[in-house]
Amino acid sequence: MAKRDYYDVLGVAKSASADDIRKAYRKLARQYHPDVNKSADAQKRFTEVQEAYDALSDEQKRRTYDQFGHTQTRAGPPPGGAAGGAGHYTWSNVGGPGGFGGGGGAGGVDVDMEHLGSVFEAFFGGRGAPQGFGAAGRSRARGGRGRPRPAPAEEQPAVEHELNITFLTAARGGTERLRLIEDGATRTVEVKIPRGISDGARLRVGEVLLKVRVGHHPLFRRAEFPGQPEQGLDLHLDLPLTIAEAALGATVTVPTLDGMVDLTIPPGTSSGRKLRIRGRGVEDAQGKRGDLYVAARVVVPDGAKLAPEDAAALRRIAEAGPAPRAGDEWQRPPQ
Repeated sequence: MAKRDYYDVLGVAKSASADDIRKAYRKLARQYHPDVNKSADAQKRFTEVQEAYDALSDEQKRRTYDQFGHTQTRAGPPPGGAAGGAGHYTWSNVGGPGGFGGGGGAGGVDVDMEHLGSVFEAFFGGRGAPQGFGAAGRSRARGGRGRPRPAPAEEQPAVEHELNITFLTAARGGTERLRLIEDGATRTVEVKIPRGISDGARLRVGEVLLKVRVGHHPLFRRAEFPGQPEQGLDLHLDLPLTIAEAALGATVTVPTLDGMVDLTIPPGTSSGRKLRIRGRGVEDAQGKRGDLYVAARVVVPDGAKLAPEDAAALRRIAEAGPAPRAGDEWQRPPQ
């Protein structure tokens, strides 16, 4: 039976780019791999796909195939009878007798170990290929020396996505579920969020690169001023105080990531003064923890709504208290 055209096998046009061929190969390899597809012809289809990719992914082999067809693409030793050259692992000799996964035979199909490793990486969710496969396992695989691979700059770049998480998930860590659409198929992956991750940080899940975007919290900030990126381990909190609490001192209850704590407000606390609560900030994955900085914000009453006696009391307090604008610089314009 005549072999199928390699371009038809991969479902690409003869003008397809190297990236198009690589994408088609990875999709079909996942579809027909015997460990995933249990149909009767899965092994045959997988071998056919691998053979087509082996011929079309190599620039020299592809030119030969385009010119001569199947008669030349599976040639033996290089011209001149040299026995060396690029060493290939065959489907029958990778896993020992019977071939990998129990299939194959004595005259198996050449398998590109590096690209086979990338297929396993896709199967196992980015955890890497089994020992002996892919870039990390070429030195441990049995067989030849392996043919030279393209420079890393030619590899397909990672697919980038944004991952939006809540402020508390970023601070405490957790797990997020992300839906990805690849080659028309939808899959859901679980992303482990480490404690203390910052806004703008990147996480890699297989071939997907995630840029983390941290949402805002109604009370806490991980930056000294609003609008700055949510980064660092210190927390900042604005604490509203009445005039009496700020002037006379008080003990107020303050929220933290670990629950409520009592905070002593010293007498004469001005608006903007910062009080530190040690060890109540964000804890990172290594166990390092920041502090919580509480900034006093004195809330003044609406003078138009004060009773006459209350307004008079405030005036007496102002006359008795320190002058808020003392100093020569407040008495004349700058010279």
